[in-house]
Amino acid sequence: MELVSRRDPHLRGVVWFAACCRALTLLLQARSLLDFNLLFFFQALFNLLIPDHAADAFSPPRLSEPGLWDLLLERLLGGLSRWDAEHFLFIAERGYLYEHNCAFFPLYPLSVRAVAEGALWPLQQLLRLRSRLLLSAVLLNSLFSVLAAAALYKLGCVVLQCRRVAFLAAVLFSISPANVFMAAAYSESMFAFLAFSAMWQLEKGQSWLSGLLFSLASGVRANGLINAGFFLYSRGKCFALQLQVGSGSVRKLPPLWKQLLGLASSVVLMCAGIFLPFALFQYYAYVRFCGPGIGLEQTVPKPLLQLALDKGYCLAAVDGVKPPWCSQRFPVVYSYIQDAYWNVGFLRYFELRQVPNFLLALPVTLLGSWAAWTYIIANPRHCLTLGLERRKSEEEGKPRAGFCCPAVFVYVVHATVLLAFGFFCMHVQVLTRFLGSSSPILYWFSAHLLQEYEPLLWSEGTDHQTVAPCSEKSLLGKSPGSSGKGTSENPVVRLLMNCRLITPLSKCILGFFLSYWLLGLILHCNFLPWT
Repeated sequence: MELVSRRDPHLRGVVWFAACCRALTLLLQARSLLDFNLLFFFQALFNLLIPDHAADAFSPPRLSEPGLWDLLLERLLGGLSRWDAEHFLFIAERGYLYEHNCAFFPLYPLSVRAVAEGALWPLQQLLRLRSRLLLSAVLLNSLFSVLAAAALYKLGCVVLQCRRVAFLAAVLFSISPANVFMAAAYSESMFAFLAFSAMWQLEKGQSWLSGLLFSLASGVRANGLINAGFFLYSRGKCFALQLQVGSGSVRKLPPLWKQLLGLASSVVLMCAGIFLPFALFQYYAYVRFCGPGIGLEQTVPKPLLQLALDKGYCLAAVDGVKPPWCSQRFPVVYSYIQDAYWNVGFLRYFELRQVPNFLLALPVTLLGSWAAWTYIIANPRHCLTLGLERRKSEEEGKPRAGFCCPAVFVYVVHATVLLAFGFFCMHVQVLTRFLGSSSPILYWFSAHLLQEYEPLLWSEGTDHQTVAPCSEKSLLGKSPGSSGKGTSENPVVRLLMNCRLITPLSKCILGFFLSYWLLGLILHCNFLPWT
């Protein structure tokens, strides 16, 4: 997809900075080598002061004795295998053995297993399978997070029509408040890469490639199904605008019935492709857990059987006992697990004891709500008409640029839907990584605020590398990447180096991103609750 181009120094700067941030994340979470680098001192100190929390989370027993290299790898990268990462690594190693494992979709653990058995096959004499799976997950997520930053930059260039804001947003993504989940053995990095790439291809008019990427994304996370809305809106908008063309162009268009038929067929095919991975996975779970028993308990190691007895986990069709969801009219295991295991549902999390978790989600909630409000105030008519009305600026070929441009509308709607659903129906503390890996709005709006209200990022004139003029203010200095490293003229680095001079708003935005990054490493890697 030509994400990295030698002709675009901004893109080189994004890739370089994202790679540096990922390396720094891995260094900060490392659990040993204290004497080799001062960076390790802080994390080692955190591990001494904050011992691993005895969390009531999924923690299957290790069935094979670790070797010296396994212990070393666990010391270095073990902090990235906490919480849900245990599920992904367990699925990659043993498949969907327990019922609640089915809350985690298969494409990511399949990819982790493929790399562990393929690229890391030469290490099998040194590392057991579980260690190779952890190393595979870390390598894959490092790659996917860098590619996701590049995809977000390319998407921003097309949608925002403003290269400097797109660059700033991609740099902010590299220090995302959900950064620890981009590095740990979670599916967020893979999903972000696929989702942002699919959005970019759709904006370029590559509908079939976009549909394929959206389909793969829905095989990574369940909220990938919502991405079908991008394709529905794209096709609906094209159809609505065609009906508003001038009289001189009407003869060139096919009859209305042919347009409707083409619209319906493309929508049905694309949506079916996006929903197919979800449907296939639910069918697989039904066959595995609701089908006739095949003596599976005799093939499961005794420690894992004992874990099921101790924790009340449901194994696949043991002794002919089927889970209750098998008898439902629509036997969807995913919704059952969310309900039965994690009590996910409308307003179920609105309890007094959950106030700390709501406070944890407050920054991203305020930022997402502010983004939606800012866009609505700037484009009231465009929002009322759902962006389906042809505007004079579009007819003249001079659309607005920046965060408030018309093309951002569908992304604002998508982010607002995710925000509302997550706030009212999910465990609210996951909102930060939920939005941070699914929507570009969090980064576009933060970049918009920094660009518009931070004087250190202003200069007279316009940036010659801007796709379209989005403001009379532009980034100071040379283009990123001109120094060969991509960090000396990085706007975020410049703001951090002049932190005493920046505005309170800039301090709040950067403080949110960096503090959640650091706190995430400290708490998550020590098995303490985090987002």
